[in-house]
Amino acid sequence: MPTIKIENNPPETRLSELGVRRWPTWSCGVSSFPWTYDESETCYILEGDVTVTPQGGEPVRIGKGDLVTFPPGMSCTWDVHVPVKKHYTFG
Repeated sequence: MPTIKIENNPPETRLSELGVRRWPTWSCGVSSFPWTYDESETCYILEGDVTVTPQGGEPVRIGKGDLVTFPPGMSCTWDVHVPVKKHYTFG
């Protein structure tokens, strides 16, 4: 089963290398919703606190300062505990 990859507080050099600050942003209030990734997504959490539970997998907690990669084809549930804002890119 594909897994969620998390880098906690990557250095600014890593973020610059990826061009994170040029990626679009997405925000969401406190909520719970299902999501399926058609392609891989990498995101950098600017603020918030979320538990992502992959279908048939263990819950993963992500928050401010995490660089997260979701694998293509993964279905999961997002439980947003604190409003989230993130930079993101697909592919």
